[in-house]
Amino acid sequence: MGRAAARRSAVRTIQRRPCSNRAGTRIQQAPSVPALRRPLARRVALPPPASPSREPSRCCRPAASSIVLPCFPPRDRGARERELEKQASAQEMAGDDARSGAVAPAEEEPHVERLPADILAHVLSLLPSFHDLSMAGAVSRRWRRAVGRSLATRRRLSLAGQRTGDESTARLVRAAVNLRDLDICWGCHITDQGLLDISSAACVGNLTSVSLWGLAGITDKGVVHLVSRARSLQHLNIGGTFITDESLYAVADSCPNLKSIILWSCRHVTEAGLVALVNKCPELECINVGGMRVSPESFAGLQSISPALRIRSIPQILNADVQVA
Repeated sequence: MGRAAARRSAVRTIQRRPCSNRAGTRIQQAPSVPALRRPLARRVALPPPASPSREPSRCCRPAASSIVLPCFPPRDRGARERELEKQASAQEMAGDDARSGAVAPAEEEPHVERLPADILAHVLSLLPSFHDLSMAGAVSRRWRRAVGRSLATRRRLSLAGQRTGDESTARLVRAAVNLRDLDICWGCHITDQGLLDISSAACVGNLTSVSLWGLAGITDKGVVHLVSRARSLQHLNIGGTFITDESLYAVADSCPNLKSIILWSCRHVTEAGLVALVNKCPELECINVGGMRVSPESFAGLQSISPALRIRSIPQILNADVQVA
């Protein structure tokens, strides 16, 4: 019994004293039976500790001053700041105008746009060149209408050397309703189709002077169709073309008021066409026959029909000096 009592006394002593391991770390005493019967404390889930291999040590972390932050270049940042300031000021002005009921002033239009339509048309009618007139018509719709009105007031129109085609020439002639003198000689790319389109214009019946000099693309078909509707014609220049007596017959039948005609270098015209022309045009005063294949005796016969007729052989170009006016 003595040994048993001593053993129990030693166990109680060990339970009361804290234990330590060889490394000197204090070991928590095992709870007694009454402590196990106490209610357990609430357990809280803690995040797992980071892996020491992935987390950089404190000595390896970059200093705050060495961290590079993204930023705009000084120039771009300044332009962006100015743009933002401009937008903010515009919004402030719009807000002030909306609160005060004021309307923002519109952009001031050029002084020429303030001109009335008739004055603008008169100004455009003073342009001496057809090229300038076509460029003015391409400015805006208002200017295009003004060009049309300026063409309606013109009495003379020269397209010499402008290289216009059938469609554009016919469109211009149709717009010039008060036209009296028409010059579409050398340089224009006019064919018989162009003369057919021009013949449908309202001004053709009032034309007193027409020059078709040097148009190599026209024949009797287009000339006959044009002169058959130009009954007020007084001056005609068809020199340098490939017409025949058929065109002269049409002129003699449709233009009784003809006063002068230029047939320079019309090598397909014969004496028969000239005689028909002189017989049916009593007011004919001058005729240019330079470069034709007609004998001088034929010209003497023409003067016997009309003694006052002047026959010239010098190459003259009718309306060659006429400009767009």
